[in-house]
Amino acid sequence: MAKLVFALNQSLDGYVDHTEFSPDPVLFRHFIDDVRGLAGSLYGRRMYEVMRYWDEDRSEWDEAKRDYAAAWRRQPKWVVSRSLQSVGPNATLVVDDVETTIRGLKARLDGDIEVSGPELARSLTDLGLVDEYRLYLHPVVLGRGKPLFAGPRPPLRLVASDRIGADVIRLTYVPA
Repeated sequence: MAKLVFALNQSLDGYVDHTEFSPDPVLFRHFIDDVRGLAGSLYGRRMYEVMRYWDEDRSEWDEAKRDYAAAWRRQPKWVVSRSLQSVGPNATLVVDDVETTIRGLKARLDGDIEVSGPELARSLTDLGLVDEYRLYLHPVVLGRGKPLFAGPRPPLRLVASDRIGADVIRLTYVPA
């Protein structure tokens, strides 16, 4: 049975904005290895549109970016959206009955399915489907933006903390 893992970068004050901070080389290598080991990824529309960047090679990429793109392209992806009409390679559009679809993926697959996007994660948390939260805290205070958690969440229990790269702490929680 697969485990649904919500993993996302956030500022120290709890905001999500991929344009405000980026991974150092050690953290980026961690993300490459992470993506290689996933059973798949589950995206909301906005996050999927951001990640489509990796669909096409770019001449300015270094080896690490080419490695990440190759790993991202190989993995299966599911995109939850009512507004998209289609999705890219190796991706499946999920329009209706999200709960049944995700429960089916968890029952059918082995390993981790990573959830990206705070709004999708909130919906899946409300349905009791998220098994683990991996929060990558960056030493940045934004003071604005989209909060990682908006509104009350169920109690969580810290199960691990790791320093990755020079400045990022990964906190791993499970529902209490």
